[in-house]
Amino acid sequence: MPVELKIPTPLRKVTDGIDVFQADSDVLSGALALLNERFPGIEERLFNDAGELHRFVNIYVNGEDVRFLNGLDTKLSSGDEVSIVPAVAGGR
Repeated sequence: MPVELKIPTPLRKVTDGIDVFQADSDVLSGALALLNERFPGIEERLFNDAGELHRFVNIYVNGEDVRFLNGLDTKLSSGDEVSIVPAVAGGR
């Protein structure tokens, strides 16, 4: 049951330029683990030392922020779209 993980531009240097990764998992944590297996090193860009998502990393499943769903335990279904969105800050 494949789901699509959308890889943002800043993380594509870790994924060899790949912008979409297909994962067979029924839970978000499993899909992210498969992403890390395929692209070692991406995990440290997503998670802190406690295994929680960095504050500046937002993940959406079908447009819904996982922090308002079940976090990393969010269930996935075939065809779901997972978007990884690093927060951007700036200004003067």
